Order: sequence, then C-alpha cells, then structure tokens
Amino acid sequence: MAPTMHDLGIDRLSAEQKLRLLGEIWDSLSHEETPIPESHREELDRRLAAADADPTAGRPWEEVRVRLRGDK
Repeated sequence: MAPTMHDLGIDRLSAEQKLRLLGEIWDSLSHEETPIPESHREELDRRLAAADADPTAGRPWEEVRVRLRGDK
C-alpha cells in the first residue's frame, strides 16, 4: 500500500511547503512515467492548428497579465 500524506508528514506542512513539494514531485516525473493521453495530444494538435490558421487571434502575454491583474 502506498504511503499516505499522514504517513509522510505532508499533512503537517504549510500550504507553501506543500506547493514547493508538489513542484519537486512534478519535476521528478519523466515523460516515460507520465504518458500523455491521446485525447490530450489531439486537443493540442487542434489548438496548434487553430493558432496557425489565425495568428492574430492571440494576445501578447503582457496584455493578458495586465487584464488578469486588473491593472490600468
């Protein structure tokens, strides 16, 4: 049986520590260990084709960030 959050003491970590640990675990996974489902590949191909078909449809990251932050 796999260890639980309690077994590993993860439940005693702060939210920031848990997020840092989650990032480290995510980064440790290789592509061989985490295969991409075919449906995800198909969706990525669809989105890439849509972006190629209309390159003006996107927005620059700076513009999006300003909008999300509510900056004027």
